Amino acid sequence: MASTNSFDAIVIGSGISGGWAAKELTEKGLRVLMLDRGFMVEHGSGYPYDGTPDFQLPARGTVPPAIVESDYFIAKYGYLSTSNLQFYNDDRLNPYAFEDGEEFRWIRPGAFGGKSLIWGRWSFRWSPGDFEANKREGIAGDWPIRYEDVVPWYTYVEKYIGVSGSRENLSYLPDSEFQPPMPMNIAEKWLKERFESGFPGRKLIPARLSNMTEDKPEQGRTKCQFRDQCSNGCSFGAYFSTQAVTLPAARATGRLTIKTDAVVSNLEYDPARKRVTGVRYVDAKTGQAEVVKADLVFLCASAMASVQILMNSRAPGSDRSWFDTSGTLGHYVMDHIFRTGVSGEIPGMTDYIEYGRRPGAVYVPRFRNIDSKDDGVGFKRGYGFQGGAGRSAAWPEGFGASMKHGMRKYGPWYFSMGAFGECLPYEDNHVSLHPTKVDRFGIPQLVFNVTFRDNELRMMADARREGEAMLRKAGLRNVTSYEQKHVPGDAIHEMGGARMGADPRASVLNKWNQAHEAANLFVTDGAQMNSISCVNPSLTFMAMTARAVDHAVTAKKAGAI
Repeated sequence: MASTNSFDAIVIGSGISGGWAAKELTEKGLRVLMLDRGFMVEHGSGYPYDGTPDFQLPARGTVPPAIVESDYFIAKYGYLSTSNLQFYNDDRLNPYAFEDGEEFRWIRPGAFGGKSLIWGRWSFRWSPGDFEANKREGIAGDWPIRYEDVVPWYTYVEKYIGVSGSRENLSYLPDSEFQPPMPMNIAEKWLKERFESGFPGRKLIPARLSNMTEDKPEQGRTKCQFRDQCSNGCSFGAYFSTQAVTLPAARATGRLTIKTDAVVSNLEYDPARKRVTGVRYVDAKTGQAEVVKADLVFLCASAMASVQILMNSRAPGSDRSWFDTSGTLGHYVMDHIFRTGVSGEIPGMTDYIEYGRRPGAVYVPRFRNIDSKDDGVGFKRGYGFQGGAGRSAAWPEGFGASMKHGMRKYGPWYFSMGAFGECLPYEDNHVSLHPTKVDRFGIPQLVFNVTFRDNELRMMADARREGEAMLRKAGLRNVTSYEQKHVPGDAIHEMGGARMGADPRASVLNKWNQAHEAANLFVTDGAQMNSISCVNPSLTFMAMTARAVDHAVTAKKAGAI
């Protein structure tokens, strides 16, 4: 096993958090090694189906049944097309385990760039109430920081990546530094007036997206082309990805080294000095193991992968991680609950159609239990709706010429929206290492024991009722709703497992994302989270990463690390 020490910092993971860590560390003068278990995807050339219409995709974009049936779940639940299959993890090669009777959909990327290649790009700031809710309600552990601690870093990140949206001045959904929003279509404007007049205090606003509406020529990026093919990769760089945004910045410094197909197994540790002394990884192509060393380590492998690495970092013969003196490592795992939605037919406006395909349309912000209030609705926290209106071609009828002419017409306008709700942090929602099952690299498989509880199920029942009521009162016809099976991991927003806290006896990280047991280790992906709000988390991961790097480099230069 080789050992080297040629770097000032190591970043594990190349996704949303890892890309930001590499950019910030290199721009602050550090020599950085980035390790990622996926294969290399270069911006532009690595997107083989960018701009390809569905009818020209292999199998018209539909994943072949043989792959669907052989895969755990990813291909079964609508995440994949033959245009982006290569960006996802293959669960047949890299399995994980469940406790008896449990299910978790661990949806992982399999390429350099991580989830920045496959995310939905909805970008929200958390509110002050989101950072205060645990303390206010006496649930789990208090955040060691508040909204004000993150505000300058939200601003810093937003100005760099480009976030489109509208200023609404809502206390429970703070505004970002916005580019102009993607405009609502005529049907959504019609709905907005009826939603807001029929339900005072509720809002329907343009989506907040990391899809740009203005160019960033200094970054070589062009605004969104309204193709709605983001999941195939975007050569325009119109949305935030590591490939388009943070990787070019880090490479421009000349201080970044990238090692792909590098599967990190554990962190080596000196308990006497309380420092990480090395990162051990296995080359996925050769099977060769290597240890690399640096003064700083940023663990950004994605929430559950980072927890797996931390858990597997332990003394020989021990089942306890070096970083789990609090007993909380692996606990308080969360994900957003969704798979609940409503839809209906909008009357009239049949003289209008919409040109282009927006990557996101409208959002109904949380309206339950806001501003530190308890609405008496039978559950804690809240949910929001993501949705949009549109028209599609008329359903084909008949045969031959009459069918073709009929399909030149459009059907009515429809509106649909789906709920995203907050899961509470439960101590016994946890992951662990399997005592006997290992993966092909000899790393213990991660075992999931995570479920949604009554609070989340009552929340989704409320979302279904309120969604139907909103559409009916707005005047929509044929209103329907659905609620499918709720499985943690399904929203791909898994968080927790190595939470932040002021007390080392009850948390893994301090307020700077710094491990209590290792001053030179920082964890800045979803593992850090104490709670999950009801809005998408990626913007917060970026802001927290930039904040942590600033602290780490300052401390390193001062000799404190």
